Amino acid sequence: MANTPYPQSYYAASANPVPPRPALQGEVETDICVIGAGYTGLSSALFLLENGFKVTIVEAAKVGFGASGRNGGQIVNSYSRDIDIIERTVGPREAQLLGEMAFEGGRIIRERVAKYNIQCDLKDGGVFAALTPKQMGHLESQKRLWERYGHTQLELMDQKRIREVVACDSYLGGMLDMSGGHIHPLNLALGEAAAVESLGGVIYEQTPAVRIERGANPVVHTPQGKVRAKYIIVAGNAYLGNLVPELASKSMPCGTQVITTEPLSDELARTLLPQDYCVEDCNYLLDYYRLTGDKRLIFGGGVVYGARDPANIEAIIRPKMLKAFPQLKDVKIDFAWTGNFLLTLSRLPQVGRIGDNIYYSQGCSGHGVTYTHLAGKVLAEALRGQAERFDAFAGLPHYPFPGGQMLRVPFSAMGAWYYSLRDRLGF
Repeated sequence: MANTPYPQSYYAASANPVPPRPALQGEVETDICVIGAGYTGLSSALFLLENGFKVTIVEAAKVGFGASGRNGGQIVNSYSRDIDIIERTVGPREAQLLGEMAFEGGRIIRERVAKYNIQCDLKDGGVFAALTPKQMGHLESQKRLWERYGHTQLELMDQKRIREVVACDSYLGGMLDMSGGHIHPLNLALGEAAAVESLGGVIYEQTPAVRIERGANPVVHTPQGKVRAKYIIVAGNAYLGNLVPELASKSMPCGTQVITTEPLSDELARTLLPQDYCVEDCNYLLDYYRLTGDKRLIFGGGVVYGARDPANIEAIIRPKMLKAFPQLKDVKIDFAWTGNFLLTLSRLPQVGRIGDNIYYSQGCSGHGVTYTHLAGKVLAEALRGQAERFDAFAGLPHYPFPGGQMLRVPFSAMGAWYYSLRDRLGF
């Protein structure tokens, strides 16, 4: 059987040691079979195990192989489309539920890190940086919106104040969210996987789900085995492929690129980000960056629609980094990689049930670190018979991309070009 290793990323190179996990051979029975050992699958499994379910996870590659182990490592609250969009989309009761949940994912991460002693370089504090007066106005509105839902750990920053937290001359101001923050994302996933196993959960790596046999007692077929279950959770996101065709038609894998510098001197690292906060700008195609535990700068940005791997990632991202921090012009790039996230047309998550016993959550649209941890809790609640919060997500509309799978890439790229032009022109 083919062995799929981690990509050559900084995260894989600095991952905590883990035991080998076997591929599935033969047939097993379980209460819940989870497809995918990323954050959605791991979070679901942990909540289910804590409530007495027997859980088996099948993973096509390795724990955290996909977006969960490749992302920018930033804990960012709310959804890719904010609560005000949701308020205009659904009824008041559903909007209230979804608004209350918008800040729960970050709390779940911190609870997991503390409860299971996960070593993942957790740091508090995230900055939204405004490049234009319009973006600053949006942050002022966002602060009022979030405070209306009880989220109060926010500070608006003028130009002088933001210079105190990030050494970039481009920003007019920003907003600091102290409940935001950053982590080593792969080590978070590996720590959650160890927690799953400590509670009796079983994880099979190098075990792709190749077919789901639907029915009263569904079966997940793998290359050399099968899992008989009472329920299935589909948590493959951008790496699911066409395993569930009705989900593939309403989502699109997209690639984002990340680079990591060589270790910086303590003085230079302190100069760039004195409080060690993570930062993302407010552009439609945004840039994001932070320091690692060993004082490297991780810088990411850009979107490749359709998830093609660019030939030269450093050539795409390094100019963005130098625009923000020209003082890094002589700094070497040690790692460059790409990873896929799953985009929906509405940019809101897609949550639901197929038949009576196949549950799914997908389409974080770039806001996956916090949302996936919430999604795991919501899916586990639904399987325990408490479906109110699940139903609030399931009620969000699912739209197919115009033109189907053939035209979704060019149409999305055209839309992104339009909004990027608006960002550059400041309107």
